[in-house]
Parts: sequence; structure tokens; C-alpha cells
Amino acid sequence: MSTALPVVLAGARGHGRWHLDNIRRLQDKGTVRLAGICELTPLTAQEIPEGLGAPEQSADFGALLDSTGAGIAVICTPIPTHTDLALTAAGKGVHILLEKPPAPSYAEFRRMADGIAEAGVACQIGFQSLGSAAVPAIRALMAEGAIGEIAGIGGAGAWARPEAYYRRAPWAGKRRLNGVDVVDGVLTNPLAHAVATALALGGTVRADDVTGIETELLRANDIESDDTSCVRVGTSGPEIVVGATLCAEDPGEPYVVVHGDRGRITFWYKQDRVLLQRSGHGPEEFEYGRTDLLENLVEHLTDGTELLVAPEATGAFMRVVEAIRRAPDPAPLPAGAWHLLPDERRRVVPGIDGLVAAAADSLALYSELGAPWARPARSKEVST
Repeated sequence: MSTALPVVLAGARGHGRWHLDNIRRLQDKGTVRLAGICELTPLTAQEIPEGLGAPEQSADFGALLDSTGAGIAVICTPIPTHTDLALTAAGKGVHILLEKPPAPSYAEFRRMADGIAEAGVACQIGFQSLGSAAVPAIRALMAEGAIGEIAGIGGAGAWARPEAYYRRAPWAGKRRLNGVDVVDGVLTNPLAHAVATALALGGTVRADDVTGIETELLRANDIESDDTSCVRVGTSGPEIVVGATLCAEDPGEPYVVVHGDRGRITFWYKQDRVLLQRSGHGPEEFEYGRTDLLENLVEHLTDGTELLVAPEATGAFMRVVEAIRRAPDPAPLPAGAWHLLPDERRRVVPGIDGLVAAAADSLALYSELGAPWARPARSKEVST
């Protein structure tokens, strides 16, 4: 344990519980140790996984970094707090694992990324799917022409969330809170991986790679932000279209599909599973391993391993976030376009599962697929 890097976790409830378990796994390997937890209300002993001991706890993030001698800060807090907390850590020479989305606006992202670069610390952005060995494997298949000339990349996510999902935190489902950007929409947070993974497969990860963005942002739930949306991203590489909803009839695994003129590659990114379909061959299915992003950050610090998801590798994704932030507020779906499942207390949009899949398959937006409620929500932004 003497060589283990001390870690402070900011935000240990909600998704932060996953980070607690992951830190325990790496602590068992001897590469890190949990030195501190930053929460407004301290965790009880029962909330701390067995084997992590009794880490120091404080609501003062900066003071906790100082008192624990932290080498790494894992930041899993509300989206509007990301930039300031990351810069606090960077200012103290502490390296960072920052949950996605990295920031609620492109300006905040640049402030964060530039400040981290100036401080000279390492920062990993928590797009776990980009740690999958499937990503470079698919890109190699694309480069060698396995499916011919690339026509575009689609993404599909049909998930379900109950109405209570939007009451779990004050910022949930908000575009703004107390005058501050939040942008907690389906494409920017819960299904952000579909967007980021599609961009990564296309090799268009930097902000300058984006040439234009079209969005259709809608909501069935009584929220500010969007829960049923699609986006088209024009890039210096292949065009990308992602359809997503939190109002699915039959929720399924999200995926990204690469279209070629002689086949297609489908990647179920949460499962690290790939299906290759191409002319003249039977279908081939592969499963890949995944590198944990905190583990990769530790290896970067100890032996110089390249970071998998540095801030600049999320610049194109942040252009999408910015386009969604700047778009008109999401349009409410007409009353006849959704209904409530009383037993599950969640809203469902009939036909949305097929529409999401069709967007990924045909690289078309909902309005182009004939959804009558989508056209008023359409917005276009061209990069300069």
C-alpha cells in the first residue's frame, strides 16, 4: 500500500457508488487507496464498501485534497460543478478522472481543459466505452476496407426512466438551474456514450473536426430538458446520426453501427460486443476486453501509458453539447404522442423504439422519418 496512489472521490452517492466499488477493486490490487470522500453529507459506515476502511470525509474539496495528500481526484458530482472542481484539483497538482459530460457548455469545457493543461496535470474524461478494445479493433476493420467505403455512422439508444428519475436531484432534467447551465438531456448525459462512441469510431473527436450539427430535441416528461431526441453531426470524416430516448416501449442495449457500401459493423458498447456483417461472408461476432479508465490513468502516471480519453479527445462531443445548449428549448410532445405506464410510473412514446433504430440505420432524423411531432423541434448550427 505504500506505493498506492491516494485517491479522493468527490460525489460518492448515485453513480459514485460505482466508483467506490472500482476504487476498492484497484485498492485490492495495491495501485490506489481511498484517502478521502467529499460529500455534503458524510457517508455512513454502511455506505462505504467493506475493505475501504474509514477514509477522511469533508464537504470542503480543496481542504480534503490538501489533508489527504491526494494524487488523484475522481469527480462524480453534478454537471455544473465539474469545471470548478477540476480546476481546484489541477491547481493543487492533483490528477483527475472527471465524469462525463465534462462540462455543460463549450466555454466551460475550454476553461477546464485550458486550466488543466496550464497546470500540467493529467485528466481522463469518464467515457467508459472508449476504454473498450473494440474501438481500435473496429477502426482497424474500417481502415482495411472490411465493409468497403464508409457511408456514415449511426447510434441508437432506447432506454426507459421513471418520472422519479427526474426528481432524484435538483439538477436532473434541467437545462439551467439558478441561472447556470446544466444541459442534462438524453444525448448529453444518460446516452452521451452513444454520441461519443460514434464520434470516436469516425475518428472525429476534436472540436475542429465538427462542421455542422442538426438537432431535434423533444420531451414527453414534464421537464426542461430533452428525453427523446436525435442529432446529426457533420464532420471532417463520416456523417453521424444518433437517435435516443428515455421513453422506450421495450428498453434495449444501446449500440453504434458503422455503415459501409459492402457491409456494416454493429457495436453494443456496454457489452463490448461487435457484429461484423459483410458481402461474401457469414456474420462474425466478437467480444472484447475493456481497460478501466481509472486504471489507465494510474498507468499513465506510473509508466507513461497513453491516456485513453484526454480532454481534447472529447472536443467534438462538447460541440454537440454546445449545439444542444444553444438550441431552442425542447418541444413538448403532443398529448397523443405519449402515455403513462401506471405500474412503472414512466412515460412511453409509442413507436419510438423503431424510430430510434431507423435513425441509426438510415442516418435520418425523426422528422425525415415521418414523425409528425419532430419538425418543429429541428435546429441547425454550422461551425465556423
